[in-house]
Amino acid sequence: MKKIFVSLTAILATCTVSANPMFGNGHENSIAIFAGPGTGAGSLLKLVDPIEWEFSPMTTIGVTYSQPMSIFKIPARMNATVIQNIAYHSAKGLSFFGVGLSWDIAFLDWNGWYVGAGLGPYYRDNHDRWVSSRLVFGEKFFIGKNITDDLRVEFFTLHFSNGDLTETNRGFNFTGLAVGYSF
Repeated sequence: MKKIFVSLTAILATCTVSANPMFGNGHENSIAIFAGPGTGAGSLLKLVDPIEWEFSPMTTIGVTYSQPMSIFKIPARMNATVIQNIAYHSAKGLSFFGVGLSWDIAFLDWNGWYVGAGLGPYYRDNHDRWVSSRLVFGEKFFIGKNITDDLRVEFFTLHFSNGDLTETNRGFNFTGLAVGYSF
């Protein structure tokens, strides 16, 4: 048990909050492209419980522009995102185009790996049977790896819902990969 505690202490001692792991050294901008399948309608719990995922016949693709910042001295980024979701069968999926603003924080940074979460509002071009409003909120968890000073890869899960602003609010979920370039 003492060995495990010493190992965890060593890992936490090497974690840093002074640099922003989602950007390379001195970079002030980042562009990322992302894509992934739908993991079904449902609650926010699907972000962190892959057993609950039920892959849906839909794909989300998008582009995100980001700038570094900090929130309470925690490395963060602010994002502007354009997203297109494409459903293959309208009975099981949904199609929409949307734009959004979001803020992500990286609460763990270790040896080029980072873990974080994000939140922000999005506006869609339509409403559907899962969420009966065009305004939705996106919640995200991600694990990233810096490949080089300029290039990173992230695995993410993303949940959209409207916070029960309307009667119909089942939410919908995605998982996928993002590739980002900082400059």
